[in-house]
Amino acid sequence: MSHPHPMKQVPKLYLMTPPIGDAVAFGRELAAALDAAEIAVVLVRLADAGESTQIDRIKTLAPLLQRKDAALLLDGHAELAVRSGADGAHLVGVEAFASQAGMLKPDRIAGCGGLATRHDAMTAAERGADYVMFGDAADGARPSFEAIVERVAWWAEVFEVPCVALAASIDEAAALAAAGADFVAVGDFIWSEPGGGAAKLAAIARRLALPETVA
Repeated sequence: MSHPHPMKQVPKLYLMTPPIGDAVAFGRELAAALDAAEIAVVLVRLADAGESTQIDRIKTLAPLLQRKDAALLLDGHAELAVRSGADGAHLVGVEAFASQAGMLKPDRIAGCGGLATRHDAMTAAERGADYVMFGDAADGARPSFEAIVERVAWWAEVFEVPCVALAASIDEAAALAAAGADFVAVGDFIWSEPGGGAAKLAAIARRLALPETVA
């Protein structure tokens, strides 16, 4: 049970994949990433394909995550999350959350991102979101980093529902951790160079494990 003002713990890592077409090939990169840092959640983004192909991709990747006790969430696709045995889904926007979360709850995780306003975030939490995400693009544009840090700090101070904060660099990851994020999400910049994911994740893990100075 969490308390209103606990000593701030090191946040957990939330890893977002690139859109996956070849799950066998990407699985090798993902396995190296999972070995490089302790990752709590992997958000699997799937390239367009038929449902059976999508399920095959998920089932190819799932054992890699299970070995590391990492949760497997799908980017959208709540119904597919249920059919494939994924741990849950990340839904973008309050409307999508309201329409799809019922498929996931209570057995699976239902997270919510794409939250343009504080009111949207509070609405998602009231409707049962297992976490809210800040720092992703809401209405097509990512907020300023200063605004993301401010919102994370506000949420961490006031609410019990966990907060995921999306970082676009190692420096951003450290700043969001210091602001009070429960999870720091990393994605596109991790995969920007071939084979670079594991090294970057190891660097982030070292950075986030440093003692924090609490003002």
